Amino acid sequence: MLQSKLPAVGTTIFTRMSALAQKQGALNLSQGFPDFAAPEALRKALARHALEGHNQYAPMAGLPELREAIAAQLARHRNVECDPESEITVLPGATEAIYCAITACINLGDEVILLDPCYDSYRPAVLLAGGVPVHIPLTPGTFRPDWARVEAAISRRTRMLVVNSPHNPTGAMLEKEDLETLNALVANYGLLVVSDEVYEYLVYDGRVHYSALQFDALRAATFAVFSFGKTYGVTGWKTGYCVAPPALTAELRKVHQFVCFVAVTPVQQALADFMCAEPDYPLTLAALYQGKRDLFNRALTGSPFRLEPSAGSYFQLLDYTDITDTPDAQLCELWTKDPGVASIPISVFYQQPPEQHLLRFCFAKQDAVLQQAAERLCKI
Repeated sequence: MLQSKLPAVGTTIFTRMSALAQKQGALNLSQGFPDFAAPEALRKALARHALEGHNQYAPMAGLPELREAIAAQLARHRNVECDPESEITVLPGATEAIYCAITACINLGDEVILLDPCYDSYRPAVLLAGGVPVHIPLTPGTFRPDWARVEAAISRRTRMLVVNSPHNPTGAMLEKEDLETLNALVANYGLLVVSDEVYEYLVYDGRVHYSALQFDALRAATFAVFSFGKTYGVTGWKTGYCVAPPALTAELRKVHQFVCFVAVTPVQQALADFMCAEPDYPLTLAALYQGKRDLFNRALTGSPFRLEPSAGSYFQLLDYTDITDTPDAQLCELWTKDPGVASIPISVFYQQPPEQHLLRFCFAKQDAVLQQAAERLCKI
């Protein structure tokens, strides 16, 4: 009889809520993807390369021209120097990058610290590698790490810590002092880090994203993971990349070559073309998405929801404490049906959910959709 390696895992909440939204004809502010077009030049580049016949395997680590474009972008925007040959790997999405990084380094019984609420792929990857997830809650309200509590959780079996900034699902961000503290912990305890930075350019109100790659000890011990889907609005292209020092990159590639082997060739070519032609395009995103965040939040003025504007990502939390005590997972389904707005419950991102009343809404949508969603929510 088959014994499941993930007995507690079912279909992800994102799949379930998007399916329910489609069934009910609801406005889908649940799953995180833009409902507006990616840059035309990027889409045309993909069509051109596919039509020109560039449809066979790329090199396992990614097309050289794309890895060089990534290295140039890191130097231009983060002042980080990377060797495109030995430190940059292109993969079919950030989720695979995270899985490969964890699988490459975690052995039976190794502990991995996860900060709750955390993205739902982290824990299964640790379990599949034979590791032991150690869940530590972020500070309620601010969703900042309690570094004293993190340090107290480090044991002789602790191998890795996973961080995510800008943060999904809360929209919180790690400040420079957070990275400095993490840098010291890595230096003192010899930890490895997976730094999930897929929303790196979606930061608001003049804030600055600090990459783990900008700190010395972290630079030597981190798998930094990024997403073309998030930056260029092409989540369906499922292409991301991982930056790590040569020894860690070599281990990640050992796993990657037996998971998916390569990312899609014409997608990589299109991205390389666009990055070279429009190197500062990512810097335009903060204003675009902040405008959408502000439109959605303004449209909720006068509603019974409580909110603090998201610092980063394209997610906004709404606190419904003043409306109902209904558990968030149940409420998401009810509100998808009536008033017809789909969201994501925050409790699913916790191993042990605290007592809170928060829903996550994606504002990477057309302005008219955001306005209509807010109008429906205001009628609750």
